[in-house]
Amino acid sequence: MRFRDRFGIRKHRGSTVTKFDREATDADIEALIAFARSRRGVEFFVEPETFATDTTAVAVAHDGEWTRRRVGSPKVIGKVARDLGAPVYDVQIVGYPPRMRAYNARNRDRRIDPGAPGEAVS
Repeated sequence: MRFRDRFGIRKHRGSTVTKFDREATDADIEALIAFARSRRGVEFFVEPETFATDTTAVAVAHDGEWTRRRVGSPKVIGKVARDLGAPVYDVQIVGYPPRMRAYNARNRDRRIDPGAPGEAVS
């Protein structure tokens, strides 16, 4: 079965691919879309590609609840945000919203221990 690039991830990412991480998939983009559609006041914050990870986007709801997913390129999340009517920001310029930190502080006891094997923090 051939991989379908519904969101243009491969088209916009360029020729360089991060070596130590997996690439963004349609499932990553669909998870961000589902998050945005199921919550109100969602804004997207684009995080740059690093040596170890692909370009990611953090979707933050009005109450500070958030999720992070790989997007492959800032252009991809830009298109998704435009389609959803949601704002998109460069996290290196504007930083993370204070409501995200407040949400993390309020829900500290619900978070999974990042040191536990096989567990991840959302």
